[in-house]
Amino acid sequence: MTALPDTMTAIAITEPGGPDVLKPQVVTVPEPGPGQLLVKVHAAGVNRPDVLQRTGAYPPPKGASELPGLEIAGEIVATGPGVKRFKTGDKVCALTSGGGYAEYCIADEPATLPIPKGLSMEEAAAVPETFFTVWHNVFERGQLGKGEWLLVHGGSSGIGTTAIQLGAAFGAKVIVTAGSADKCAACEKLGAVRAINYRDEDFVEVTKQVSEGHGADVILDMVGGGYIERNFIAAAPDGRIVQIAFLEGAKAEVNFVRLMLKRLVLTGSTLRARSVEVKGAIASALEEKVWPLIEAGTVKPVMDKTFPLAEAAQAHAHMEAGAHIGKIVLKVG
Repeated sequence: MTALPDTMTAIAITEPGGPDVLKPQVVTVPEPGPGQLLVKVHAAGVNRPDVLQRTGAYPPPKGASELPGLEIAGEIVATGPGVKRFKTGDKVCALTSGGGYAEYCIADEPATLPIPKGLSMEEAAAVPETFFTVWHNVFERGQLGKGEWLLVHGGSSGIGTTAIQLGAAFGAKVIVTAGSADKCAACEKLGAVRAINYRDEDFVEVTKQVSEGHGADVILDMVGGGYIERNFIAAAPDGRIVQIAFLEGAKAEVNFVRLMLKRLVLTGSTLRARSVEVKGAIASALEEKVWPLIEAGTVKPVMDKTFPLAEAAQAHAHMEAGAHIGKIVLKVG
C-alpha cells in the first residue's frame, strides 16, 4: 500500500467574513480514531451551513474539524480500530461533522455509505447532507405519507430538489416555492405538482387552491421569518411543519391559536451536532429505502456546478448569488 503523506492541502476559514476568507493551506493529514475512516476525498459538497460557518454563525461541534465541508465522496485509505464494515480501497460517500474541503477527511463509519451504483464521485458527494436532511426531517420527523401534500420552501436548492424527488417517489404530492420562472420550471420537471414563484404569487393562496382547500400536510421550511405564521395558515389540519433553517430570521410574531385549532405539530432539527448513532440510523434507513431508488435512476442529485477545490471561494460566491439550481460541488482529486 502506498504510504500516506504527512500533509495535505485544505481550504481553511482564515477569519469570519465573505468568500475571500477561504484560503488553501497546508495542514496535517488527520488520523482515524476508533470507528473512523480516513477517506481520500475526490469531491466535496458545498452547503448553506458551510457559508454560515464561514461567517462565524455556525461553529463546528466540539471535537469536529475546524475546516468546512459536511459531505464527501472518495476512497478509504486507512481505518481506525473497531471498523467493521468498510476496508481500505472501498469507494464511499459520507456525512461528516467538518473537514470535507480537503484532500483527506475523517468519516465516522456509521455515517458512511457505499457510493450508489451509477453515480460519479461528484454526484455521490452531492448526496449525504441533503439526503440525510430530507429523509430525517420530511419522512421521520414530518411523517410524510403516500397521497399527502408536501410544501417545500426553496424548491430549487439542493435540499429542495432532493425533497421533490423523494416526496414524489414515495407517493406524495409536492408543491414548492422558488424565486424565478426558470427555477419553478426546473422544480416541476423534477416532479413538483406546482411550483410557486414567491416573487409574484402568494404561496398560502396557491397551496390552498392546488390542494382544493386541504392545505399542506407537511411543510419543510428553511426560510423562517415571515413564513413562520404563513405556514400555519397554509398547513392542513393535523399538519406537520418542520423548520431546518432561518434564511430570513429566527424570530417572528405568530398567532398560536392557529396551531391549536388545526392541531399542528411544529418541529425542527439540526443535523451536524447529532450523535454518530443518530446519523448511523438515518444512514441505514437511506441505504434500505433510498439507495435502490438512486440506483434505479428514479432519484438523482441535481447538479448545478462543479469547482476545483482551490476555487472554494468562487463556489461560495456562486451559492450566495442564489441563481443555482441543485448542488454545488468541489472537485478535489
